[in-house]
Amino acid sequence: MSSNEKRPLSDDDRMAMVAAAQEAVAYRAGLNSSTVKPELRPAAFASQFDTTLPQQGASASSVIDNLIATAGKGLQGHASPRFFGYVCGGSMPVGAAADFLVTSWGQNAASSWESPSAAVIEQTVCQWCLELLGLPLESGVGIVSGATVANTQGIIAARDTLLKRQGWDVYENGLFGAPDVPVFLGDAAHSAPMAGVRYAGLGLGRATRLATDDQGRILIDALRSALATCKNPPLVILQAGQINTGAFDPFAEAIPLIHEAGGWVHVDGAFGLWAHAVPELRDRLAGVDRADSWAVDLHKWLNAPYDAGLCIVRDRADLVSAMSARGDYLPEIGETWEPSESTLELSRRARGIPSYAIIKHLGAKGVRAMIAHHCALATYLADRLAAEAAITIMNDVVLNQVAIACETDEKTTTVLKRIQEKAMVYPSHGVWLGRQIIRVSIINHATDFADIDILIDEILEASRGV
Repeated sequence: MSSNEKRPLSDDDRMAMVAAAQEAVAYRAGLNSSTVKPELRPAAFASQFDTTLPQQGASASSVIDNLIATAGKGLQGHASPRFFGYVCGGSMPVGAAADFLVTSWGQNAASSWESPSAAVIEQTVCQWCLELLGLPLESGVGIVSGATVANTQGIIAARDTLLKRQGWDVYENGLFGAPDVPVFLGDAAHSAPMAGVRYAGLGLGRATRLATDDQGRILIDALRSALATCKNPPLVILQAGQINTGAFDPFAEAIPLIHEAGGWVHVDGAFGLWAHAVPELRDRLAGVDRADSWAVDLHKWLNAPYDAGLCIVRDRADLVSAMSARGDYLPEIGETWEPSESTLELSRRARGIPSYAIIKHLGAKGVRAMIAHHCALATYLADRLAAEAAITIMNDVVLNQVAIACETDEKTTTVLKRIQEKAMVYPSHGVWLGRQIIRVSIINHATDFADIDILIDEILEASRGV
């Protein structure tokens, strides 16, 4: 072979891939002994990289070695069992290993004909997730990048279907001159479905915000009053897992009222919908399976690598109708489930395969046990801290979220800053009921009681030092 002949894998390429794999293992092995915050923030970190466009290339192995040497200083400890910020799953190692295969295989997961393995594996994980989540097994499922896109797709499917019922074809006519689609959502809703309302062209400013209680649940009387004003079938967005409290909207009461009004129920269940997989938690979101569409993340409670989520629509035809866009050059549609029929994307990686590996590794019992364990840890944390006179637990702990406040907003902010600067643990901030809070989300597959004890010690030390 001549020195100029191209090869699928050169010795240099091989060295780069091996080095990357070895670094991945070493990074994961060191998570317990490292601080949880980045060593450098963006302004300081930018100087670690040469911003001049390179005119000459470098060896693959030297590029990877350089990345390993420099990137670590700017990595947040999202995969650490002591990272409690936002709602970040820990990218379970078996999923990360499968993700390395996905990247190496380099499949475009759009077509079952062109990439049979990716399509069949992803179809399998979709069916497994429907079974785990206790949702209708005949539902349509699209594997997307996360809850923002999943919510958007569900809202688009709802929009198209509700307008179709009124004799309006969005595909042909667009939205100019279309009948009205009333939109209702709670005033404690997450930003992801709000973005979906905007992206679907329904206008967030036109949406009606429903009053909620002190846990962020919509009030049934507010919903009933709003529905009474509807002249057209509405879209109502409910929530499984409020971001600060973990609370659930009253699905069993709300969904029948919405359906009686001819409406569509979409559920933002980014992390909270996973509670429906656990028999002892299922009553907390009773009736959620009667909705018309759901959004859920795989990179949250399943701990899949970023990025992965599911858009689930009860009537698969509604999802396919809203998402399909086919060119003449693509393979003919057959009876096989087609990934591209259920997502906004055509070209994408086979992001569902890591979730397949995780479920295969844990089994249904393991997934359920992980979720229940995290909820038990949240209760343990809240009970320990509630015994401190200077600390208030701001929510009813029904899931994995704990909202913590000190006597004043200033103290809460200072305590959180000290905890994050020390970076033994890393909770995040929030505002709830008009107060600053330290928000703790317990969702990493490796988090255990010892990690929660460290978190408690850090909160108490910082609080007593202010």
